[in-house]
Amino acid sequence: MAIIPQADPSLRIARFRQEIDRAIGTTLSSRHYILGPAVEKFEHDFAAYLGVRHCVGVASGTDALALSLRSMGVGKGDEVITTALTAPATAQAILQCGAIPRFVDIDPASRCLDTGAVEAAITERTAAIIPVHLFGHPADMPRLMGIAGRHDIAVIEDCAQAHGAMIDGRRLGSFGHAAAFSFYPTKNLGGVGDSGAIVTNDDAIDARLRSLRNYGIPSGQKESSAMGFNSRMDELQAAILSVLLPYLDAGNAERRALAGEYRRELTGVGLCLPPDADGAIYHQFAIACRDRDHMARSLREMDIQTLVHYHPPLHYHPAFRTGDVVHLPECERLSSQLLSLPIQPEVASGNTGYISRSIMKVMGL
Repeated sequence: MAIIPQADPSLRIARFRQEIDRAIGTTLSSRHYILGPAVEKFEHDFAAYLGVRHCVGVASGTDALALSLRSMGVGKGDEVITTALTAPATAQAILQCGAIPRFVDIDPASRCLDTGAVEAAITERTAAIIPVHLFGHPADMPRLMGIAGRHDIAVIEDCAQAHGAMIDGRRLGSFGHAAAFSFYPTKNLGGVGDSGAIVTNDDAIDARLRSLRNYGIPSGQKESSAMGFNSRMDELQAAILSVLLPYLDAGNAERRALAGEYRRELTGVGLCLPPDADGAIYHQFAIACRDRDHMARSLREMDIQTLVHYHPPLHYHPAFRTGDVVHLPECERLSSQLLSLPIQPEVASGNTGYISRSIMKVMGL
């Protein structure tokens, strides 16, 4: 049989190619390629989708995090609490502001920040908390916002994997003081290159972000008033994302259905399955198994591609060490066991049964 890739964003583009081609043609025929009407439309529509006041399109998800931190005054010597079970972008954004990542352990049930560990880690140098909604599963935002409120700390949601995910019917990205999204091609809402966005309900943060992304030039002016950056979403990415946004909920529903198929096949076979949260959108379906590397090799021999997210965890990366390596037992355990199965609808539809049976075969079941 043909190889089953872990993900293939080109298949999603092909699915909506006719509409995407029209949007690209319209953009190419316009006189606007940077921060034009396509970006404005996407910013408006994505903010409305999430139920927030503002959306600011930027060049990447990493920039979205870094500019969010800068917009809130986070800088040299400040500490930012986050998880080590995430992509390097989360902590790189902290370093880019001159701040220090302060890693705390995860809750093994949600695989997101342990709220008790967050509160215990707060010091007089703590300026912000960045919860990561890992693999599209919600962190405990109500409790985290309560902790942040008691200590007067900013909260920036890392929603790079959580487009459309919810807690009790409320979209992730609408809880924190700001939230950062990535539209990297493999995301549930992904373009054909790098781009990102920041959303917020705070008018002052929105104004600062629009200046920061464009050389520190305030909207409607021509002079830089402060240090800024070149971090602007281009019109082509915005046009493509506007085509795909109306299909996001349906795509997330397809992912939830595929996750349900995996769950029915793999429950009770000795694996740790992803959290079964109502609002999850399954950017990844990551199982945890003790001999992860053997499982990955064996599945590859059966023409099933998988991926490892994220090993080693960030507190073992040289870039983020500020002294002795902290011990984060739950994070380290999961990092050594997680294996992401195919879950993208264009890849996994019709294949979950074969993948599940192959996993059980490797386990001798």
